[in-house]
Amino acid sequence: MTTTFVIGAGVAGLAAATRLAEAGRKVTLIEAAPQAGGRCRSYFDSQLGQIIDNGNHLVLSGNHAIMRYLARLGATDALQGPDKAGIACVDIRNGFRWAITPNDGPLPSWIFCPRRRVPDTRAMDYTELAKLFLPQGNRKLGDVLGCDGVLWERLLHPFFLGALNTEPATASASLASKLVRETFAKGGAAYRCLIAHPSLAAAFVDPALMFLAGRNATLRLGQRVRKLVFERNTVSGVVLADGQLPVLAGDMVVLAVPPWSAQELVPGLETPDAFRAIVNAHFKRPGPKDAPLMLGVVGGTAQWIFCFANRISVTISDADAIVNQDREKLAQTIWADVVKALSISEPLPPWQIVKEKRATFAATPEQAARRPPARTRWTNLLLAGDWTDTHLPATLEGAIRSGHTAAELALRT
Repeated sequence: MTTTFVIGAGVAGLAAATRLAEAGRKVTLIEAAPQAGGRCRSYFDSQLGQIIDNGNHLVLSGNHAIMRYLARLGATDALQGPDKAGIACVDIRNGFRWAITPNDGPLPSWIFCPRRRVPDTRAMDYTELAKLFLPQGNRKLGDVLGCDGVLWERLLHPFFLGALNTEPATASASLASKLVRETFAKGGAAYRCLIAHPSLAAAFVDPALMFLAGRNATLRLGQRVRKLVFERNTVSGVVLADGQLPVLAGDMVVLAVPPWSAQELVPGLETPDAFRAIVNAHFKRPGPKDAPLMLGVVGGTAQWIFCFANRISVTISDADAIVNQDREKLAQTIWADVVKALSISEPLPPWQIVKEKRATFAATPEQAARRPPARTRWTNLLLAGDWTDTHLPATLEGAIRSGHTAAELALRT
């Protein structure tokens, strides 16, 4: 039986490996770290005395690749969130609060109801998004939309910033267009906000490892691939610290590692080479009982606040300006925003700051143009990862789609 070697056990690699195993393909999964998950990981934090996620990965109800992945693993109950789409927000500069409550269907009747749309906006304001349905080429979002006004400040800027992890005005209009077409254009039923429960690992990683073990996949964690051996137009070997794994005729290799690692392993590979940071803060304090699961924040350092039963977590995208700040100073600054946003009054609780300096590629037109397809010039080598050309920004959905794409191409071989 032929083997598919999946190198990298982040969610892209796990998606590829589980799809291949589901189809009966023999799989060897190799991961440099001692645990699977990549940037979608959970761990016990001794400072907080509990399991936390490295970051808050938001899932939308219309993320069909994620839903397929979880269904394969029998983990569809691992997401929690409201039954209807809605986003609660606060401007901490003045305490003003609002929420948008979209209707389920694709005809956006909610924008005609002042109580359901962003306060101080008109229905006509939302029609500007129709510009994104046209081909965008290499334009920036700021070349297409007027990046100002109430709707921009209170909804569009936070939405695009969180999804693109890049200042929206400078980001790729094509990537923004894809986001709009898969969310707002499909109606509220496609963008209910869901969160992994009780942790990212419990939802996306542990069930995948169990699934693979149950199908006799070989798992080689804590083993870094040092080199790929190329002969003519194929990969003929995978070199590890303890020896070389032969890649035989009919075998496939799916490379699902970060772009900088892929460049080291594959000669001449062009990948994104500019990145943006994300900072996450975790506080050992249960969210207030009346607080929404997720709260958008305008006017502060914090951008999104997540209220869990045992902690409050904060995510800050496009965080290059603060990622190198002192950790305690960051914790104090972010907690001050949390206090205002949640209307609580108490000193800084035990905290943890998690910094991802290269969290995603910069979602600019220039960097998007550097994303390679899944196929390579080597007949048995495929690529996966949120940095490959998924037509989506670097999201969990994009990562899983890339893994599925690579797996389907491998199965056709």
